[in-house]
Amino acid sequence: MSMEDALRVRELVKQHTKWFEESLPMIASENVISPMAMELMITDLHNRYAEGLPGKRYYQGNIYVDQIEEITTELAKKLFKTDYADVRPISGTNANQAVLFALTSPGDVITGPPLEGGAHISSAKFGAVGMRGVTKIEYPFDVEEMNLDVDLTAKLIRQVKPKVALFGRSVFLFPAPIKELKDVLDEVGARVWYDGAHVLGLIAGGKFQDPLREGVHVVTGSTHKTLPGPQRGIIIANPPGEDEEKKAKFWKKIQRGVFPGVISNHHLHTMAALAVSLAEHIEFGAKYADQIVRNAKALAQALYEYGFKVLGEKRGFTESHTILVDVKEQGGGRRVAVDLEKANIICNFNLLPYDDPRKPMNPSGIRLGVQELTRVGMKESEMQHVADLIKRVAMDNEPPEKVREDVIAFKKDYTKVHYCFGDGEYPAYPFYELFRV
Repeated sequence: MSMEDALRVRELVKQHTKWFEESLPMIASENVISPMAMELMITDLHNRYAEGLPGKRYYQGNIYVDQIEEITTELAKKLFKTDYADVRPISGTNANQAVLFALTSPGDVITGPPLEGGAHISSAKFGAVGMRGVTKIEYPFDVEEMNLDVDLTAKLIRQVKPKVALFGRSVFLFPAPIKELKDVLDEVGARVWYDGAHVLGLIAGGKFQDPLREGVHVVTGSTHKTLPGPQRGIIIANPPGEDEEKKAKFWKKIQRGVFPGVISNHHLHTMAALAVSLAEHIEFGAKYADQIVRNAKALAQALYEYGFKVLGEKRGFTESHTILVDVKEQGGGRRVAVDLEKANIICNFNLLPYDDPRKPMNPSGIRLGVQELTRVGMKESEMQHVADLIKRVAMDNEPPEKVREDVIAFKKDYTKVHYCFGDGEYPAYPFYELFRV
């Protein structure tokens, strides 16, 4: 019976892989990794353990692991133009936890964007922020600008004098107004933290904003969204002040927040894969980031012209990989997302800034990301067809099963990985059979 269960799980994984190969994956927090990165995910590194930093391990057997981690760290420093990078976090939320441990104590006050304004769930009172025991006060949000209200946010920061000021969101259409708020942040002495999980690849590709040069002290992020690597996290920094000793002390706090703060072993197989992904992004990231933004704008415009209420119209809809669409008139976010899934168009329902944050399972919006479609070779012309397929389901009420047939036919030409070593030569959705029944 156990063997049957194992084979059943194996078959389900095969079915899942085939489904995504035949779908339009548009979850804004997902991507596909390159063949060289995937290769390293199924090696002996998966079986091993490392705690601490290279040369200062609590385990033996890390001769080669130390070298891998040092290379990965140097690649991160090169890509993000910084002297401070920690590649050990195993997710973006894990990186957020480490920063909270390093920079805050229970009872402290921090500021950050509201959940309905796109904040990540880890910054909610029931997420990592709440579990740390700090109080989060939310910035005012401007729905027309789809960004923070700069004047009211500056006033709020002066009033509450937060220990840490958090920026960055999981619905991140436009750059955060860091430069506009730098003077008031300096005035109150806040440590500035930027959650760049969604836009990390765009930042590295020079297509969004440059937070470390705009006044941010520490950036956390995921390495599997617009930065198309394995699922793990990263922390980079520009510590405050000019004194090198104080900078080193700040960075040591961050690193101790990682270990022993919130992780033990840091998943060595995905770290090796991250090294490959960082090296690829150094070479291909600018081109990839540029095409992502072009595709997002093209899809947003096409949906808008079809009559959808695409948020951020005043500012050109988006400057990132993400599009936010109010589909309340089409039955609401949950209904539309479920119907699109039946048509092999995979997205998520999402709170909009004017939705009730107490009802996250029944929001007005859907969130669309184009980073994976871009990764498999789609460009602006394909975005028009994607918009048409979405319209047929959400607005024309065609049976999703009928649209699904057209999605499968369309996707057949977009199943190879691009913007990587071996560009366009390898499958984006492989299943490697290592076990023979």
